[in-house]
Amino acid sequence: MSVEVQNISFSYADCDVLRGVSFSAGPGELVAVLGPNGVGKSTLFGCLLGVLHPQQGTVLLDGRDAAKLSGAEIAREIAYIPQNISVTYNYTVLDTVLMGTTHQIGLFSAPKQEQLDKATAALEALGIGRLAQRGVAKISGGERQLTLLARALVQNAHVLLMDEPTANLDYGNAFRVMQRIRSLGAQGYTVIFSTHEPNHALRYASRVLALSDGGILADGAPETVLTEELLSALYGVGVAVRGVRVEDSELRVSIPHE
Repeated sequence: MSVEVQNISFSYADCDVLRGVSFSAGPGELVAVLGPNGVGKSTLFGCLLGVLHPQQGTVLLDGRDAAKLSGAEIAREIAYIPQNISVTYNYTVLDTVLMGTTHQIGLFSAPKQEQLDKATAALEALGIGRLAQRGVAKISGGERQLTLLARALVQNAHVLLMDEPTANLDYGNAFRVMQRIRSLGAQGYTVIFSTHEPNHALRYASRVLALSDGGILADGAPETVLTEELLSALYGVGVAVRGVRVEDSELRVSIPHE
């Protein structure tokens, strides 16, 4: 499943948020969207989901104009995973995942065995099958994020759009969630995720899209794009990028400084 963004621009009243943004992403790619607050990451995601309509340009999903697709058609192609869910009702993990099948069975229809099997398989694939009957208010932030991932998988969508998937997670849960995201890319999903953590882009992304002032400052492989100069320009602080040896691998990490 390919996503192609062609020269889109978006404004709120007289405030330009996106200006001439173009990029593409295909199966197996993990695209990290980087940039400080207010550069248009959320607006870009809204345009990809069809929630917002660019004043200029086009979003193509496998060559089809997203502006001409219904919400249900977009849901069949793109699954959105927010930062977290508001736990108003303590639904079970399984019921939360089954919500991802609504566009397949209808709003007021009960899930059939096929949907139950898919939901159970998604939970097992992400390593949280044991939590199926646990309430979402009674699990950790990392487990809740994996639950949202499982809900996205049962949509049968081929594109995963993730808004800061490790926001508010502790160190261990953030690592576990990012490992799962990388494995989904290896399975052929197209994954686009926003992040405020350059080290996640350095370690997990195959592509980096750096946004600044509503436009693309850089687009390319993380080892090429994420230089000290670019990160300093994005975030307004000094940044050192260094190689670290971990067992048999050489990892690049970014370290902010004055």
